[in-house]
Order: sequence, then C-alpha cells, then structure tokens
Amino acid sequence: MSRPAAEPAVILIVDDDPIMLTGIAAVLNMAGYQGHCARDEASALAAARALALDLIICDVNLAGGSGLALCRQIRQLPGCDDVPAMFMSSAQIPDIVRRSHEAGGAYYLRKPFDPDVLLELVGKALWMPHLVYTRLNFAPAHPQSVPAAPKMARIFEAIGGIKMPAAGG
Repeated sequence: MSRPAAEPAVILIVDDDPIMLTGIAAVLNMAGYQGHCARDEASALAAARALALDLIICDVNLAGGSGLALCRQIRQLPGCDDVPAMFMSSAQIPDIVRRSHEAGGAYYLRKPFDPDVLLELVGKALWMPHLVYTRLNFAPAHPQSVPAAPKMARIFEAIGGIKMPAAGG
C-alpha cells in the first residue's frame, strides 16, 4: 500500500456468482475505485499476491470453500495482514456477523444490497487506521484530486500539519 493517495483504492471482489461479481465491480468502478474480480480461491490468492490491496469484499460461501477461510489465508500473505475485509452473503447463517468479525471482517452486507449502502461501507472500511496512515503519508499537494473518497480533501486540509509517527515507532 505504498501508492500515492491520488490513485484509486484497489479492491479485490471475490464471489462465485458472475452476475453479483460484475454488479459489485460496476458499482465500485463507477464510484472511482479500482475493482479486481476473482471467482474462486485460487484466483483471489493470485490477485492478492499481485496487487497492493486496500480492501477485500468477499462472499461468505464460495463454491468448494469458505470466504472466511480465504480471507484468513490472504491475510497471511506479505503486505496483506492489515487489509480490511468486508463479507457478504444471501444465506441465512446463524452467527454469521460474529463469525465474519472473527475472520477479520470490518463489515457484513446481506445480499441483495443497495449500491449506496455498499459504497458507504466501502468508504468507511477504507478509513481504517492503516489506510489513513498510508494515504496521509503519500497525500498529493492537491488533496482534492483524491478520487477514492470525495470528502478526503477537507480532512486533508484540516489535518495537513499533523505528522504521523513512522510505523513501528
């Protein structure tokens, strides 16, 4: 996550339903995010190794596997340990919100969902501490150019003089 803040947030979308996958990617891309799609665990792991992810949106139930377990695997990859995850499902699963939180999920979204709710939760997940730190350290001279979060410009102006401590210090 060492890219400048002017670049759109990179989001990995994992769902075995191609229609849902396409719909989520379209909503995110129209909002200025960079969505990358994976229909299975192998593709998701390959994408996570190749991309500097800002967020993972993953279905709880994947064909032949668990989205919860997949996100745990992704978090074991170098540079992915603090990437926030958001889970979604249409299934009525007991304790799913608690289980998704235990798997590192920042949010849980029931399918079908309102695109505005998806975008609101994505925006909130992208303001998790490690992302704020990364985006502050690489903030452009003109924060209004940040497409990933339209309200960031005002926040960058308000906290422009604040210095963040280096990681591990």
